[in-house]
Amino acid sequence: MEIVSFARNKYHDQATELFLQESKKLKELLAHADIHHVGSSAIPGTLTKGDVDIQVRVKQEDFDEAVRVLESLYPVDEKGEQTASFRSFYTKETILPLGIQLTVCHTKHDVFHKFRDVLLINEGYRDQYDELKASYEGKDLESYREAQRHFFDQLKKTPEYRSM
Repeated sequence: MEIVSFARNKYHDQATELFLQESKKLKELLAHADIHHVGSSAIPGTLTKGDVDIQVRVKQEDFDEAVRVLESLYPVDEKGEQTASFRSFYTKETILPLGIQLTVCHTKHDVFHKFRDVLLINEGYRDQYDELKASYEGKDLESYREAQRHFFDQLKKTPEYRSM
């Protein structure tokens, strides 16, 4: 059982550095991709597990090539869902653990940048998310992930999310 732990502001500089470093590399290799720093490390002052998430958005016709490029750089996240419009990659071989979510634009999984934007514009939702994280401090990671999925399902119903 993996235990989850959170910190506030502890990883900000390293997370920013890692995102800038990886996004530069990705932009050189995937010129048509839309690359976003997503997840809690992209939201200043929020609780984070200390990992960095990057969403790489591509058109459907560019997906297979993007998969090949990303597979040459990062291990596939064996725990993550893998579909014809979504791939997940994960490594701990960087200054902070790094997750890459490859999504086809305007498909089911093309949500990470929207969640980030909703949390950036609504302090109340950020506070709710931080309260959720704090309630899972020191507890099972899978239980936290289930609660997190429920939180984001609720976030999809908000006016802010629906307007994006």
